[in-house]
Amino acid sequence: MNDPIETLGIIAGSRSLPLLLAREARAAGVKRLVAVAFEGETDPALAPLVDDIVWLNVGQLSKMISAFTDRGVSRCVMVGQIAPKNLFDLRPDFRAMSLLFRLKEKNAHSVFGGIADELKKDGVDLIVATPWLKPAMPSAGFHLGPLMSDEQRTDVEFGFRIAKEISRLEIGQTVVVKDGTVLAAEGFEGTDKCLARGGELAGAKGGAVAIKVAKLNHDTRFDIPCVGPKTLESCAAAGIKVLGFEAGITILLEKETLERLATKLGVTLISV
Repeated sequence: MNDPIETLGIIAGSRSLPLLLAREARAAGVKRLVAVAFEGETDPALAPLVDDIVWLNVGQLSKMISAFTDRGVSRCVMVGQIAPKNLFDLRPDFRAMSLLFRLKEKNAHSVFGGIADELKKDGVDLIVATPWLKPAMPSAGFHLGPLMSDEQRTDVEFGFRIAKEISRLEIGQTVVVKDGTVLAAEGFEGTDKCLARGGELAGAKGGAVAIKVAKLNHDTRFDIPCVGPKTLESCAAAGIKVLGFEAGITILLEKETLERLATKLGVTLISV
């Protein structure tokens, strides 16, 4: 990075992305890492990878901000999933309630954007994490698992167009298709349930294709598309044979595990 960062805050959601970020940031020369973690969401394995970790409940916005300001953190990143339902089921503190009250639209994009604005008010910039994560973002031509049939390639192209459109409409970022038909589009339920629903609608023979993309004008400060072992396992459980992801902007988590699973489960993983 052009401007070396010695201290970095991490707003850590679930799964393994916060762990990857911590390792990559440390390797890139960040000397001090301060993490805000969420009960029931963040992997406790993050603790030994950072210098300081503060555990909170989702919705404790004031405590989250003060966790950084009290420790001299002026720049932070947001990585990992926070279950969408928790944005609404949370028990917000007064500052979070005020934020939610002001928002005309209450989706992940608007809520996280509002959190970034609140951080900025207290002198903490929410910045993109991609400079540290680029090595985990495959470009076009990436492929794991079985070779695709011509029919599957056609479905990948079709599914990509549909996925980009539903993401533009703020509906979701994943679709499941088969033989040129849309079986499922991701909504509030999240990716895994969309995959299960699409796989079920594909019928007993399975063979559907899933595509995951980035939103139009994607704000990578707080939303980076990720594919990890759990996603591949969800595809296999649903009988989905191909998982395509948008090249250059999607992070692959635990790549060695993905290589093994793609062969073992017979699921093709391909950048689009």
